[in-house]
Amino acid sequence: MNKEKVLIIGSGPAGYTAAIYAARAGLNPLLISGLEPGGQLTITTDVENFPGFEDPIQGPWLMEQMKKQAVAYGTRIMNDYVLEVDFDKKIHCVKTEKDKFTSHTVIIATGAKAKWLNIEGEEKFRGFGVSACATCDGFFYKNKNVAVVGGGNTAVEEALFLSNLCNKVVLIHRRDQLRAEKILQERLFEKKNVEFIWNSEVQKVLGDNEKKVITSIEILDSKKNSKEILNIDGFFVAIGHSPTTEIFQKKLKMDDEGYIFTDADSTKTSVDGVFAAGDVTDKVYRQAVTAAGMGCMSALEAESFLTKKNLI
Repeated sequence: MNKEKVLIIGSGPAGYTAAIYAARAGLNPLLISGLEPGGQLTITTDVENFPGFEDPIQGPWLMEQMKKQAVAYGTRIMNDYVLEVDFDKKIHCVKTEKDKFTSHTVIIATGAKAKWLNIEGEEKFRGFGVSACATCDGFFYKNKNVAVVGGGNTAVEEALFLSNLCNKVVLIHRRDQLRAEKILQERLFEKKNVEFIWNSEVQKVLGDNEKKVITSIEILDSKKNSKEILNIDGFFVAIGHSPTTEIFQKKLKMDDEGYIFTDADSTKTSVDGVFAAGDVTDKVYRQAVTAAGMGCMSALEAESFLTKKNLI
């Protein structure tokens, strides 16, 4: 069994940043990349809001640069994924598909996944008109017409954000009223460029296969049992996110949605020596830059933990 000082699970902005800081501290970290190396940014085309770049950059390129930087400072990266963990002992046990490890500290940076509708055309045009993040991609639809699907806080917040950029925003919800907080609903209802389609579900995403761009969506009115085609430039799926924390269930304290609890102003979890950074613990911001910030925090806290325990 391999013994580590710092073991990082996940390879998005949080995981790679944690690796950079841990490696620079001489902790020789091991990063296990997971099933989707690079995380959600690998399906994001143009990134305009990550500090330090005047022109838009490609999400996959940014993740590749972070990876190279982590490796350059001494991070070891293993292309594997974790099957189970045991945090009951003083030294933590991690079992992957290929191997077993023990580590004095574990940094969890497995991220979150947007919930999708799983309808025809959705995956084909993901990144080419279909998005799950208005703050990431909304700018590309300035003065254009877009649709948002959902009825909770996520959908209303996305629609509000887009209403300040787009010519028209159409919110589509399967019920006849929103589930979002009343104050958010009131703000949205006041917007003159927002329209609502109630009791309806989006069934298809239609577009130009050659140009790789969406043109419209097919909507089913469940009460009238009738279909209509809505011409749009962008389609935002806002039915929430799911943190990738299944293997940590009953191992760490988390909320009903599976987000890992951490101490205030910290990445410390309910287990000593285990830290959580990025979208596994952040349901509010969910940005690459905030995930990277928490990755930095987790590495510094891991180093402090090891120092206090006289393990380095």
